[in-house]
Amino acid sequence: MGKGSSAIRPKSAILFFYMLPGTFLFVALAIVPVAMAIFYSLFNWSGGPNMKFIGLGNYALLINDRIFLQALGNNLLLAVCCVIFQVGTAFVISALLCSKILKLQAFHRFSIFLPVILAPVVVAFLWRIIYNMDYGLLNYFLRSIGLESWIKPWLDDVSIVMASVTVPIVWQWIGLYVIIFTTAMKSIPEEIFESASLDGANGIKKAFYITYPMILDTLKISVILAVSGCMKIFEHVYILTSGGPGTASMVMAMYAYRTSFIGQRMGYGSTISVGILVISLSLVLFSNLLVEGRKKKYE
Repeated sequence: MGKGSSAIRPKSAILFFYMLPGTFLFVALAIVPVAMAIFYSLFNWSGGPNMKFIGLGNYALLINDRIFLQALGNNLLLAVCCVIFQVGTAFVISALLCSKILKLQAFHRFSIFLPVILAPVVVAFLWRIIYNMDYGLLNYFLRSIGLESWIKPWLDDVSIVMASVTVPIVWQWIGLYVIIFTTAMKSIPEEIFESASLDGANGIKKAFYITYPMILDTLKISVILAVSGCMKIFEHVYILTSGGPGTASMVMAMYAYRTSFIGQRMGYGSTISVGILVISLSLVLFSNLLVEGRKKKYE
């Protein structure tokens, strides 16, 4: 068996040939743009032929940029909300879908996953209509049940605009994590749950003492996806508020776009993009270490 396996193993040259197209695309679409962004971030450049080398001057400006720090805070707020409400809610829904309590499970899975297949621009436009002050569905509902005092300009109030922006993002992607968690939960042997039932464990204890520890690897991937997705969020904010009112809902990707293509500060816009990359990688690493620490606790 061993000799037969080695006899049909492809040669290294053939493996390299198969990997070459994917490697070329990865380098061209990921490595080269990052390298170019790092290069341009070292210059005072407005997009024309004149480029003035300023070294780390843009980075010194970035760490003292009030708008960038505010955008970073908004991204971090989005990341925390997505981890809690997207991943957390998806875990609860998945546990219900894998139980025998909930009926019409296929219908519920389809309904929850439906927003995932919609483009973020479509979702943003839909919620922009819902939030409309005059004819929006939300204010119409509040008015119809006698809660006129709750009616607000949801996208124009500085105190609540980030909450209003967060809701569509959380709503759209819950279905993705439900599918991921449901698949992971279905792979847990049924005998474990039956033994727990014989020992008197109820549904909540099964979820937190059996299901949760056994899908920690899946949970780690989900947290990383949620955090990294929130660091590059753009479409929802662009359609809903364009970062307003003022800069109250500004996020880092939106700020990079406005700086580069509206403000024509390509060098500083590249610096913002590099900052987004570094912060995203740091948060992903932190999330990975955090979940790994929880995993070791159960080993």
